[in-house]
Amino acid sequence: MDTRGETTRRRLPPLNALRAFEAAARHLNFSRAADELSVTPGAVSQQIQNLEDYVGAALFRRTPKGLLLTDAAQTALPALREAFDRLAEAASMLTAAVDGRRLTLTAAPSFAAKWLVPRLGRFEAAHPQVDVWLSAGMDVVDFNAGEVDLAIRYGAGRYPGLEVTRLLSETVIPVASPEFLAEHPLNSPADLKNAVLLHDGSPDADDSCPDWAMWLAARGVRDVDGTRGPRFNQSSLVIEAAAAGRGVALAKSTLAQADLDAGRLIAPLQDATVVDFAYYLVHPKAKGRLPQVKAFSAWIAAEAAAHEAALRTQDNGSGI
Repeated sequence: MDTRGETTRRRLPPLNALRAFEAAARHLNFSRAADELSVTPGAVSQQIQNLEDYVGAALFRRTPKGLLLTDAAQTALPALREAFDRLAEAASMLTAAVDGRRLTLTAAPSFAAKWLVPRLGRFEAAHPQVDVWLSAGMDVVDFNAGEVDLAIRYGAGRYPGLEVTRLLSETVIPVASPEFLAEHPLNSPADLKNAVLLHDGSPDADDSCPDWAMWLAARGVRDVDGTRGPRFNQSSLVIEAAAAGRGVALAKSTLAQADLDAGRLIAPLQDATVVDFAYYLVHPKAKGRLPQVKAFSAWIAAEAAAHEAALRTQDNGSGI
């Protein structure tokens, strides 16, 4: 007798009953669970009863203060939530497998605008079958929703549960336009007393990244107010302000490098400060099996390596 079907058959309760239980357990309220699932409280109650009959144990205790989970329910709930997350991930992978042309990516606006977008044409030329859907934003993406394949994050590199590839390190350095420097020469940090200071107010919680007040204090400059001057909430904006001749920016080098190479900006002091944060490519492990994710991961890692190699060559040539 062929028993292969029997050995692989799984005994599972109805999916709707499990969904009702997970929602009710999360809210500890049948009415709020019903609202989330777009059904009636009575339907949620019936599904819970069906599940309790199926497993042969109570899942909730009704008390004067509301619902409480039984020990059995508390034990099973984490595994059930993980199972639903895996189901959502599998569903997104099925969609991606059907639509293998699409690669959905998120990145911070400044990194997207100043570093990634100018290079994307090379990826598209090498992989014309893939359409990159890029979303620029500061919110941390929820991969469990299944709508995003990859993210580029600026941070400390600790992203539990995700595959992480370090792409680029970061430094900050004073930069200004050639026109501004022609009128306000900067030969030493003390010369900043004659300059307008432009501030990068982007929400990157990196304590190792100095603002102007910290940078000046570290160099013993006491007669310059490091708190004064225009402030911008995106790194790309402070770089554009510097290129427009509005003052001197303490800019992230990775983001400013294209403007430095083009001569729109100059780093007159060549005094870079290394920061702890870096740029990382992250994605769920399962997403790494998709061919478009593999292709993009290999491409951007090579682009990042070429970028840093070019910087090292420039530094060696300048004797820094």
